[in-house]
Amino acid sequence: MTRTTFDPSTHRVRRAACPDCDLLLTLPRVPSGGSLRCPRCDARLARAPHRSIERTSALALAALFLFVVANAFPFLTLDIQGRTTEATLFEGVRTLWAQDMPFLSLLVLATIIVAPLMHICLLLYLLLPLGRGRRPPGGPRLFALLHHIRPWSMAEVFMLGVLVSMTKLADLADIFPGVALWAFSLLILVIAATITTLDEEIVWARLAPRFEPTKARG
Repeated sequence: MTRTTFDPSTHRVRRAACPDCDLLLTLPRVPSGGSLRCPRCDARLARAPHRSIERTSALALAALFLFVVANAFPFLTLDIQGRTTEATLFEGVRTLWAQDMPFLSLLVLATIIVAPLMHICLLLYLLLPLGRGRRPPGGPRLFALLHHIRPWSMAEVFMLGVLVSMTKLADLADIFPGVALWAFSLLILVIAATITTLDEEIVWARLAPRFEPTKARG
């Protein structure tokens, strides 16, 4: 990473405190592929991944493909005394509903299927036009909505529960991971990568027009 000097006269500025030493600084716009570091303790203050929008768009397309695979193919295959049962993600939701657990069923549906899909679709809706120099309609509101959706995506928690269940059922049945399980595992990593590579400051700068500060009237 390159280091950028703090020059408020030539960059759009913002105020931030160093997370390590609490030094209050005026931060300039971070150039693509660069980073900002605290002049007192050398902690990294901000980072701008190279070609952030293009890389995140590619990752979002890969996430959409993995999401389709994870929901279209069997997640697990159970062999219990010669009886074979294939389970998909949506069938798990239906099973919870059939067992008189509607709240848990809807919670799993929202956090494992709906929230990740909305996260991926919003990224594609916003970033694909931005990569071509166009602003998507309703971009600022939808990008703000993306922040509210992220905490509801709990695919990694669900995956941890699956691994625990597989361990407990290992003595009772033969368990065969399906294609969807591997796709879902990769989906978790790819969604995490979209969050890491996305430079939100660049997205906001392209979504919203530039505003000049208003002057107070005497």
